[in-house]
Amino acid sequence: MLKTRITELFDIERPIVQGGLMWVAKAELASAVANAGGIGFMTALTFPEAEDLRAEIRRCRKLTDKPFGVNLTFLPSLRTIDYPAYIKVCIEEGIKFIETAGRNPEPYMEQLKSAGIKVVHKCTSVRHAVKAEKIGCDVVSIDGFEAAGHPGEDDVTSLILIPLTRDAIEIPIIGSGGFADGRGLVGCLGLGADGMNMGTRFVATKEAPVHDKVKQALINHGERDTRLIMRSLRNTERVLHNQTVDQVLEIESKGDTTIEDIAPFVSGLVGKDMLEDGEMEKGVLSAGQSMGLVRDIPTCRQLLDNIMTQAEAIIKEKFAQTIT
Repeated sequence: MLKTRITELFDIERPIVQGGLMWVAKAELASAVANAGGIGFMTALTFPEAEDLRAEIRRCRKLTDKPFGVNLTFLPSLRTIDYPAYIKVCIEEGIKFIETAGRNPEPYMEQLKSAGIKVVHKCTSVRHAVKAEKIGCDVVSIDGFEAAGHPGEDDVTSLILIPLTRDAIEIPIIGSGGFADGRGLVGCLGLGADGMNMGTRFVATKEAPVHDKVKQALINHGERDTRLIMRSLRNTERVLHNQTVDQVLEIESKGDTTIEDIAPFVSGLVGKDMLEDGEMEKGVLSAGQSMGLVRDIPTCRQLLDNIMTQAEAIIKEKFAQTIT
């Protein structure tokens, strides 16, 4: 058992986090991670209305009595989002942990903190981590360039970003980007983090509510099979390489690209359809370079058990042999 500031803050057994995953992080996945000793965050914007999120929170509570949280992402969207309504539901339903991502959550901090909610803010740079600590966030989840989704515009990998962040702030850190097994957990903690976040790896679990073809695609592809789209808009996203991604990159290569130019290809609703029907060429799927480490589709319990067994063996056996 590994005891860290993250296990203590969240009151969990294992320093492993399943962060927000659009369309994927629903009650069945978050509860499975919680029951396996980690903490899962359901993604609020997966649900079109705040009341739909309320229903999902209640469904999750029927599946676990362990802690779980909610992710709120403040990024450009093709739909109008009533963030205060989602926050109100989280408060009313007694959610104690919220993971924020994208834009600065400062406008909502007073509302969150007055309700006793612990705020985890996802950052992609040291300067943003410093700001997050300054405005009162309780934890920083720092995303290295390897990460799926939006890894920022600085292109700094976890190997550099985590220790730099540790040197710059005092609050607990969750390392994210490139992590998928026990070796990653040991490395993450060694670099200065207090816990490890995984996204891509959790999509390839039995409880993830996506088509089996999506899970199999993560196994069949490797660390070189991602691409970076929307760089021209400074809203970079790391995604699985497919025909749709090539179309987006071709449009961007012509210059002066607008979101309207690529919206038919990157729309979240198109991606949602792909996750449900398994047609892997029709939309874009966020995927990290850790895809190269995905080789099976375990339950969340099996996955976390394997991670902890591997991590503890490295610490107790390999490290013990090398220190004289």
